[in-house]
Amino acid sequence: CEVRPGPEFLTRSYLFYANRLFKAYQFYYWDPSCRDPSYSLVIKGKLRLRQASWITRGATEADYQLHKVGIVFHSQKAMREVASWINQTSGEGCSGFLPPGRTWAPGALYELLSAKTERDCTAALGFAMHELSLVRVEKHYQPLLQPQQSGSRLVEELYLGDIHTEWVERLHYRPTGYQRPMQSAVHHVHPCPACGIIYRADEHHPPILPVRAQLPMQLSGSWVSTHCEVRPAVLFLTRYFIFHGNNHTWEGYYYHYSDPLCKQPTFTIYASGHYTQGIPSSKVRGGTELAFKVTQARVTAMDQVTVMMLNSSEPGSCGLTSSWSAGVEQDITPTNGCLALGIKLPHTEYELFKTEQDTKDRSLLYVGERPTDGSSPDSPNKRPTSYQAPLIQCAGASEEFSNYVSLKYLGKKDANGSEALKPLPVAFLLFIALLFLRWD
Repeated sequence: CEVRPGPEFLTRSYLFYANRLFKAYQFYYWDPSCRDPSYSLVIKGKLRLRQASWITRGATEADYQLHKVGIVFHSQKAMREVASWINQTSGEGCSGFLPPGRTWAPGALYELLSAKTERDCTAALGFAMHELSLVRVEKHYQPLLQPQQSGSRLVEELYLGDIHTEWVERLHYRPTGYQRPMQSAVHHVHPCPACGIIYRADEHHPPILPVRAQLPMQLSGSWVSTHCEVRPAVLFLTRYFIFHGNNHTWEGYYYHYSDPLCKQPTFTIYASGHYTQGIPSSKVRGGTELAFKVTQARVTAMDQVTVMMLNSSEPGSCGLTSSWSAGVEQDITPTNGCLALGIKLPHTEYELFKTEQDTKDRSLLYVGERPTDGSSPDSPNKRPTSYQAPLIQCAGASEEFSNYVSLKYLGKKDANGSEALKPLPVAFLLFIALLFLRWD
């Protein structure tokens, strides 16, 4: 069950055909467990892959055209709410989308967008498919878990462009980062109880995901990224957090890189401070609100470009003037942070956290998504309403993770010890996307 800024709760199922046409389902829900459907969208169009992205390394740029978007409501409440959005915010052509008092008809499909009639009533839903303009496919190998089996299983994941954290920016934002990946219908992570349910669903039969136990917020311990993370504005990084529950202090390591495999380090930030007692979020069900105070920070420049940038920064704005060298850590607390890297000290961030267990009973920690514009959630009204990629608790990490998750992440290894996360040539992208069509 995905959480988008707002918050919005949804699941997705996308089909790509050999003639470049696609059919996408987006299923929206009232709840963060994706068990109470609100409405479903069926989206048809055409996708054309272009060239490797000049902005986001490892990604492919694409153009898309929407032919049709239809909506099916799953309750009278959903129909009434969506109709009021459209009637209030749409232009003249959509003001009578659904007349007041219209009774909900189960299974009825209403047209929101049609390229033929040039009608488009999707804006009121904050709907756009700009995620299709940035594409990346990753392949890696998952060890077989059964004791009697050896070897590994191919996993393919499709990364699509990120959704802007500000609702009003969605309609024209062009992605530079990614959402959490979609699983290939043929080569997916096992076990994946939700995969088959979502794959078999359609606009008339939205997926109802299995019940999952609500976990209390237990932050204590160490948590680490499971892969090289990509954020908007071309940031590649891995994260490592340590939370001390006995005195509510925390430490964080942020390892930044210049490439999407996290093999070319640029700089590392160490930060520490304390955090508040969490309270349940009133805005994002299932989330916990906390405030984090950053009181100390240290920076290590890892390449000559970063060294030159820091040495040429304004005197007194980032550590000792002109004293930076590669691989040497420096305390930036005395200069109240580092202006060149956008770090201010002391600093408070208003956060949203969530803990879950995955299908292998490993503990996952979701930290609030960073604002797309690169700013900081430094006031309560900027608190996130969605999440970044999850961190995994180190103590609970299986052998699969311990083989490749480290503070100096160098790319996931397959069963034979060779690197598996390689950027794919554009020619292979559509071929791999076509594998989404059938289950094994």
